[in-house]
Amino acid sequence: MTDPKPWFPIETERLRLREFRPEDEADVHAYARIPEVSRYMVWGPNTEEDTRFFLGKSLEAQTRWPRTDVSLAMATKTGDQVIGAIRLWVVDLENRTAEIGYTLHRDYWRRGLTFEAANALINVGFEILGLHRIIATCDVRNRGSWGVMRKLGLRREGRFRQDKQIKGAWRDTYAYGVLAEAWHVANR
Repeated sequence: MTDPKPWFPIETERLRLREFRPEDEADVHAYARIPEVSRYMVWGPNTEEDTRFFLGKSLEAQTRWPRTDVSLAMATKTGDQVIGAIRLWVVDLENRTAEIGYTLHRDYWRRGLTFEAANALINVGFEILGLHRIIATCDVRNRGSWGVMRKLGLRREGRFRQDKQIKGAWRDTYAYGVLAEAWHVANR
């Protein structure tokens, strides 16, 4: 897996995927405090302190390079407002496998923005980083998330029964994945 230099920011049609900045705190908190946004996540809804802690960890991680875990702000191209986050992290370096995850402010749901950001990040994973496989997981009740995964061309590879306890309740998880060769064929 090659990672010669930072491969971001990434520009898409409507978004700029970039590193977080201290001045993003209000924007991050605006989506992280919403119960519907974090309903299926291990975190949230965030207090101001939770958001400050997340942003501090993100800013500290950004001081290192290379790194195998990259979280980026999803910012609007017009106005540079942070409306979500997207992350790519290596889960198996030897086998060149990474996982992708994302969060988006509910006011921007159903506009194709998560697809746009994830599509760009997966493309970087295969084209620039030389990954072999990218995976993603979500709560089986999170239709929006697994809908994005399917639209991206990821295949549902399994269902893990009661594999995580989230906010005091066990959840089932869908596992999705795509191989570099399948991605290249589908995106020619």
